[in-house]
Amino acid sequence: MRHHKQGRKFSRTSSHRKAMFKNMSASLINHEIIKTTLPKAKELRTIIEPLVTLAKREHKLRNELDTNSNEFKSQSVALRRQAFDFLRNKAAVKKLFEEFGVRFAERAGGYTRVLKCGYRFGDKAPMAFIELVDRPQVEEVADEG
Repeated sequence: MRHHKQGRKFSRTSSHRKAMFKNMSASLINHEIIKTTLPKAKELRTIIEPLVTLAKREHKLRNELDTNSNEFKSQSVALRRQAFDFLRNKAAVKKLFEEFGVRFAERAGGYTRVLKCGYRFGDKAPMAFIELVDRPQVEEVADEG
């Protein structure tokens, strides 16, 4: 029985699912808004929110400790390595910690927004935009999925 099992399978193997969400996470961090199917957007929320929380923790440490101290450096490196372990994208990790930690420092969760945007032409799959809240307004959107 599948009692209390979390996460969707998306008819993919676990390695395929993990790779898909790594790529989608990096795209969302780089572009700050992507278009994908509604279930993927909802699942991606559960992955992005903890990554932003890591960036917030590093920002909080930066304010509390001296940035030249060994304690700050070791904890900062550990947090960045945790993020890199999932994302495997140096540019995305850099943007996550340098921009999002500062941007979301005062926000207590809810860093993403899912906006429904109709149905895909070919198979009528429900589509949605997932974006980071408080993002600067940009015209183009990166397609995923």
